[in-house]
Amino acid sequence: MRSHVLAAIAVVATSMALVGCATLQRTVEVQSDLDSLTKSGAVGSIATLDDNSTTMVLTSGVPHQTNGDSIGPSYRVRIGSVTKTFTAALVLQLVAQDKVDLDAPVERYLPGLVPGDTITVRHLLQHRSGLPEFAGEPDADEWVAANENRTLTPADAVAIALSKPPQFEPGSAFRYTNTNYIVLGMLVEAVTGRSYADELSTRILEPLELEDTYLPPPGERDIRGEHMTGYADLSGGRTDVSRIEPSIPWSAGALVSTGKDLNTFWRALLSGRIVPEKQLTEMTAPQAGATEAEGLGYGLGVGSTELPCGVTYVGHSGGIYGYYTLSGATEDRAYTVTLTSTPKEQPDIVAMLSHALCP
Repeated sequence: MRSHVLAAIAVVATSMALVGCATLQRTVEVQSDLDSLTKSGAVGSIATLDDNSTTMVLTSGVPHQTNGDSIGPSYRVRIGSVTKTFTAALVLQLVAQDKVDLDAPVERYLPGLVPGDTITVRHLLQHRSGLPEFAGEPDADEWVAANENRTLTPADAVAIALSKPPQFEPGSAFRYTNTNYIVLGMLVEAVTGRSYADELSTRILEPLELEDTYLPPPGERDIRGEHMTGYADLSGGRTDVSRIEPSIPWSAGALVSTGKDLNTFWRALLSGRIVPEKQLTEMTAPQAGATEAEGLGYGLGVGSTELPCGVTYVGHSGGIYGYYTLSGATEDRAYTVTLTSTPKEQPDIVAMLSHALCP
């Protein structure tokens, strides 16, 4: 395992300008978090921290288990469900343009797709629709599908979900479900008359110059350019699982990005440059009784929590074959961390966020 803590300390000691507001203590704590992840079984980990004027990238481990390369500061990764925040932002832009009503039934925009007229757009964004989960079903496994040279359409994903009974009555409970965000991707296409990928590029990626962020088209299973390899412990041992079929997670989890691009996205989002203030306020307000796995209160495509130091963090996590990403921002800083393969011990998410983002 490679640890770059000494190098990081040397950089800080010789030129504080390189890390801006990040203190030596912050650097050491974030590096220690990364080293703990690799000691616990992650092949590699990378953290990107910035305050809009300076950027610091710290790494631990290696990008590929088969060689001794160092992890580059702009290596791409699959970001899984952090994609959902991009999808939510697109929908809320359409809401701001009076093209979508949050409390209108999905039936208005996608006639006949989901049963009845009681599931609203807001329910989808909040994971309160009650729609069954399609992800993880035999025909909806992105790694298996890549190995079998199969793709999946969004409509087929929804059909897989609807072959099962509803989870609950719409609006009556919260349950994080990927099907919600597949339907939202379809809604974007229905309302705009353009592909989800084109709307994503035109409305978010190009204006923010997120050059390392992209949605792979169906059948593009490898990651473009320099990237970290994702691993999973399968029955045959630790396996490279970075080659997946992106049409399955699609608007719920297929994006590829970097820490730098994601931090730029979060700072732009929280400053009101992506979603107008009215919709942003709704987006970031946690629902009562809606808490995702990391302990974040869920709003409309984002989670938020108050860190022990009193700073409010807004972000999203993303788990997909071989990769886990935690990405978000406070008023002053943005922070993204990705690890490849699953560590034996679950990291303390609040502690990691506090080390990176507390003053």
